[in-house]
Amino acid sequence: MEQVFAEIQEIRQTLPERAMFREEATLKELSRRLEVSPSLRRQPAVQALLEDVRSFRSGDRLEAVKEHINTRRDNHIFSLFDASYFPALGLDYLTYETLPTDPHLAERYASNTMPVNITKATDGFRSRVVVALFPENHIDGIQQPEDLIFYFIDKFVERHNRITRKMIDAVMEPGSFPRIQGASDKTVELACSWWVRLHEYHHRHGDMPIPDFLSAKKIKPLAGLEELRVDVSGMLVCLQDEKLPREEAMTAYEFMLAERLLRYAVEGIPRPNYDAVASQLLFNYLSEHNGIRLANGKITLLPGLPGVLAGFLNEIERIESRIHTEPVDAVKKDLLGFTNAYTVYDPEARDYQHIPYFAEIKQRLGV
Repeated sequence: MEQVFAEIQEIRQTLPERAMFREEATLKELSRRLEVSPSLRRQPAVQALLEDVRSFRSGDRLEAVKEHINTRRDNHIFSLFDASYFPALGLDYLTYETLPTDPHLAERYASNTMPVNITKATDGFRSRVVVALFPENHIDGIQQPEDLIFYFIDKFVERHNRITRKMIDAVMEPGSFPRIQGASDKTVELACSWWVRLHEYHHRHGDMPIPDFLSAKKIKPLAGLEELRVDVSGMLVCLQDEKLPREEAMTAYEFMLAERLLRYAVEGIPRPNYDAVASQLLFNYLSEHNGIRLANGKITLLPGLPGVLAGFLNEIERIESRIHTEPVDAVKKDLLGFTNAYTVYDPEARDYQHIPYFAEIKQRLGV
């Protein structure tokens, strides 16, 4: 495999800019380079890409590539990628190992989620920001229901250790997260695997699931609200589903809450992304409804927090349930109103503003 990765690295460095990936000349030259290499053309993942790019036209699906990935013929992913939010991805290859999961979790909250660790990868997949791979990230831009969604758990663990753990120590009252504070990487890995499974499951359930209502939720505040909806849903599953092993479920709950409340809160400063907007919404809602308290620079989780989280989710679900009797725009307007009631929008900057407390924390901790 060393030779395979070395040759892919060499080819990817000679590719034109991404805007030309779909052009016939680019695909023809790529096919030639793959075909002349004995070490590459032997790989099933390479054979699948060759089959697709030889006749690829705009609007086509990478049928052979997606089938190779979805059937898990081997733990290899190789394709030509074009995702604006993952600019490092181009022609890239990785191998992965799957992670174990709880049987009840996998059956009751089934989705096409694949929590994996990367075992070897080309430069694009080694980029820190590439923490997941979605079916639409390939040059075909297509996702179908059977397509697998990959989350690179090793990257989530690294990010948790680099950012969230520092924030827990700095801003939370001692004992707030007893299971994940100082937890081993294996414990964090398991909690993160639960998180991504529940996350994808809840995206696809509810009155306005994704991708059915993606167009209605694509603006920044509603994209953030959707991320928060699915993660609060996941937290409540961990708290309420008695068929899940308690210790693992509570660890996953702590992990999701810490990531959503703390780490995402410092993302994108000074211009928050949709996850940061969602964290501001959560922080302000929990503060106003006695779920958390900020005093003397420390955040305390209050005893009524689970009930406040349930109330928060009920508010979103109440608005979204109206989609069955009202126009999309009307429901969208009320979802936006709910979001704006707990966030700060600056009309002059035409953007949402970070909570000053978290901006100070980010500067102080250097995260």
